[in-house]
Amino acid sequence: MKLVHHDKITTAMIWPLSSSLIFYTLILLQSTLPAAQNGGKITAGKSLSATGKNSAAWLSPSGDFAFGFHQYLKSNNLFLLAIWYAKIPDTIVWYANDGNPVPQGSSVNITANEGLVLSDPQGTNLWNTTDDLSGDGEVAYGFMNDTGNFVLLSRNTDAAVWQSFDHPTDTLLPTQIMEAGDELDSRRSATNFTKGRFQLRLLHDGNLVLNTRDLATGYSYASYYESGTNDIQNPGDRLVYSESGDLYIQTKNGSRFDVKPANKFVSAKDNYYRLSLNFDGVLTWFYHLRNFTGKIDADWSELQSLPDNICMNIASFGGDYDSGACGYNSICNIGEDKRPNCNCPPGYSLLDPNDKYGSCKPDFKQEVCDEQSQDAVKDEFKLVLIQNTDWPFADYARLDPCSEDECKNSCLNDCFCAVAIFNDQSCWKKKLPLSNGRQDSQVMRIGWVKVGNSNITYNPLNPVLPPNKVRYKMNRAVTALLGGSVCINLLLLSAIVLGIFFMYNKKQSRGTLIDEHQRIKTLKEYTNVHCFSYKELNDATDGFKEEIGQGAFGTVYKGRIEAGGSPIIVAVKKLDRISKEIGKEFEAEVNVIGQTHHKNLVRFIGFCKEDDHRLLVYEYMSNGTVADYLFGDLRPSWTARIQIAQGIARGLLYLHEECSTQIIHCDIKPQNILLDDHFNARICDFGLAKLLVLNQTHTNTGVRGTKGYLAPEWFRNKPVTIKVDVYSFGVLLLEIISCRRCVCMDISDEAAILTDWAYDCYQSNNLRNLVNGDMEATSDMQGLERFIMVALWCIQEDPSQRPTMKKVTQMLEGVIKVTSPPCPASFSIATQA
Repeated sequence: MKLVHHDKITTAMIWPLSSSLIFYTLILLQSTLPAAQNGGKITAGKSLSATGKNSAAWLSPSGDFAFGFHQYLKSNNLFLLAIWYAKIPDTIVWYANDGNPVPQGSSVNITANEGLVLSDPQGTNLWNTTDDLSGDGEVAYGFMNDTGNFVLLSRNTDAAVWQSFDHPTDTLLPTQIMEAGDELDSRRSATNFTKGRFQLRLLHDGNLVLNTRDLATGYSYASYYESGTNDIQNPGDRLVYSESGDLYIQTKNGSRFDVKPANKFVSAKDNYYRLSLNFDGVLTWFYHLRNFTGKIDADWSELQSLPDNICMNIASFGGDYDSGACGYNSICNIGEDKRPNCNCPPGYSLLDPNDKYGSCKPDFKQEVCDEQSQDAVKDEFKLVLIQNTDWPFADYARLDPCSEDECKNSCLNDCFCAVAIFNDQSCWKKKLPLSNGRQDSQVMRIGWVKVGNSNITYNPLNPVLPPNKVRYKMNRAVTALLGGSVCINLLLLSAIVLGIFFMYNKKQSRGTLIDEHQRIKTLKEYTNVHCFSYKELNDATDGFKEEIGQGAFGTVYKGRIEAGGSPIIVAVKKLDRISKEIGKEFEAEVNVIGQTHHKNLVRFIGFCKEDDHRLLVYEYMSNGTVADYLFGDLRPSWTARIQIAQGIARGLLYLHEECSTQIIHCDIKPQNILLDDHFNARICDFGLAKLLVLNQTHTNTGVRGTKGYLAPEWFRNKPVTIKVDVYSFGVLLLEIISCRRCVCMDISDEAAILTDWAYDCYQSNNLRNLVNGDMEATSDMQGLERFIMVALWCIQEDPSQRPTMKKVTQMLEGVIKVTSPPCPASFSIATQA
């Protein structure tokens, strides 16, 4: 971004106040911001440190703005290098380092050659202004301006060589200007300052646009607002946010185009102004009294916003698009404050419960389109009514002319159909994922969402039936029960008694468990451990016909079991390495496994312990193993790999520290991590190590696990703790980073053993080799280095040096600083190979 004439700063502009007035002003400011340093020139060589809640800051002469380390989310250990309103400290208007926080003890210095330099406590350079310096580039001093603009000034000309106004984040302040090619980026969320999904850009053709972007690649999708100032004869030249709070585009011939009607209601003299692109994609004008009483974090007031209805505006200008204002399969509707509300349709829930603006996932097993499944489709699914709702870009078929009943039946009998929308004798069938969902009175349509038979609930957003109708049906049912014939009730009671008698005799005669098919099961009941008969699982797998995997403990087969009248797909693991004699221990252990519940663990449904048969039943994962995903022909994206690594870490943290009984997995490897429908990592085979009889594992070394992933203590007769899983995770993390196996004997000797080669690459600062030139990974060099350092800490030979999974998770997510790891010492995968 180039410096422009309006931002050149002279001595007269910098010193609008007399020396004596500045002195008395700063004396008064000490009561407002006790730890603040004096306003005025900050000469090269000066620095600030992140020391705690009252870290020093550089103030503007009026005391309106502060530059320094702002506490991140009220944490005593993390800080954001930022500019904020000194009297309203929770309102941050600019931030450095791409919005990434830094640990306590970090510092920022003003240097003559690099300008601002942000360093961590070890002195590592995290961010600087070197590449953005203009003019002669030699910095004499910095200055925090009363407009909220932090400026670095030249030693020779006293002109600005860098200023924060030229590098906006998510906020514009009065007097700030955007040139063609400049952009404003929303935050990721209200509390995450890294780049989010929304952008305000002044394009080179002069058009001002709001658009969504892809988080992984930065690709800009189609706009949901356009100013239309891209006239070839007189295009837009710059975007001006005036001192009076007006936002307008100045065109090439000097004319003015108001983005919003000029502000006539709020005095700029008595109020602060700011213009922010919120994390939900709405561009909003805010104001706040300069002199106010009450809480220091008093709320800002909204003056106006753009667009008026982001739910309906997104993708309305054509072109390519992504999920919309909300995530995939979600529905957007506008509140009274003109902000988008995101809700999941009936039968769906948030993929991430902590992200209400994120994508939604089905709460039922999705249909499998094959010849066998078609016969059962109609009985397995139902349609739930939705009104004034549409996903306009998910169509794959249209029926016209068509009646309502024809539309519903067509969707119900079509394994691809997830939603049917009907209007004026036309029917649109839609398939997942659904994008740009919106609910609005302008959407004059009715529709139906297809859900599993057992998943129909009353949803206030999209009611299946009006509340009075639901209440009427409930009352009618109660009346029928209470007013039924005495004879019928006696017959029912007799049937129950006979049923109990029959089941008791059957149990006594066979000496086995009651046939589980005599019980009415629902999917929810499978959250506890269930004991299946061998016959049930033999039938469910069609005689163990379809093999879907081989594991350390046996063979895995695909099967179907009944749940509330609807079949669900399961994976049945037939164990062949379990001793017959462990009996009670087996049942105790599977009960422990059955009590686990975490989104990064494969859900355990039940087991069979009959004669010498030992089987385990899990939910079926449709996208296979991480091994298949990583080592296939196509390299997964860096973002996908990050999410997988973080998901595995969270799953292990749960097993080690958060579930009722601590579980050591003992065999973490890519083959034991599965991917669900949305490519979330799910750990499987957890807890099975305790079921094994010593010396009966596939390694033939008297240890439990897999060559290449085993911690040194397995070979040294040392106590086995949760740190063996940490070691295995470190090896797996390096595989995820590099997309190669931990041992590759068909390549050069120095790179054959991944753990050794990774440390060599780290030591020589040659991380690009480790990811084989992956441009997406190398563009996130800070994150790449962090992940490699975490992996190297995990594979330390001494278990006490390895971090816990809790600390690993925090380091991967950037919550705590990762220090430079020592060499993993002499033990390596080569020892095991």
